[in-house]
Amino acid sequence: MTSVPIPIPSRTQFVLEGIKHRILTGQLTPGQALVETELAAQFGVSKTPVREALKTLAGTGLVVMNQYKGVTVRMVDADMAREVYDVRLLLEPEALRRTVRRQASLDAARDALTRADDASDTAERSLSNREFHRALYVSCGNPLLGRMLDEVRDQAALVSAVAWAADPSWEREAGEHREILCLALDGDADGAARALHAHIESFVRRAFPETQEEVGQE
Repeated sequence: MTSVPIPIPSRTQFVLEGIKHRILTGQLTPGQALVETELAAQFGVSKTPVREALKTLAGTGLVVMNQYKGVTVRMVDADMAREVYDVRLLLEPEALRRTVRRQASLDAARDALTRADDASDTAERSLSNREFHRALYVSCGNPLLGRMLDEVRDQAALVSAVAWAADPSWEREAGEHREILCLALDGDADGAARALHAHIESFVRRAFPETQEEVGQE
């Protein structure tokens, strides 16, 4: 039985999703080099779709393209994490507030939380966490707001993956997720938004605490 070739237009997307999955699940780690020839061989494609996929991933902030060092998975440091989470703090609670006020379905959030609880490994749990948060804002009624949050979604997942590798704190986050969802399902838009804000803020502070020097500069 012969294999069905991947249609030309979808090869770049196929490679892009494959590389992204490896990055967000920790199979490719921050700072790791991404070599076109190696990736092309792994995905069974030419270098062209790999090159295009890497350009797209650079645009989303998951990889860095350097004239001398080539392409590497983006490093995660405190400044990067705080920038990404600052955007989330400004936008995500308001998006959830609007989702609840619209009485939009939160079934996808409930399902993602269940998958995360049942996950057998960190990779599966990380992806479920990513889907849970998106389910809270995707039905906010403002497509532009949703797209803006989608823009930082992958970078936020990368930050989470790095933080969990250093300090597996999933149980704490899972409890906070359940509280957020419970408030949202009860129709408490403001309470759910406050709980989500506290959840995002506390995570980045735990994972990337401020130094004494930074505190003194405030």
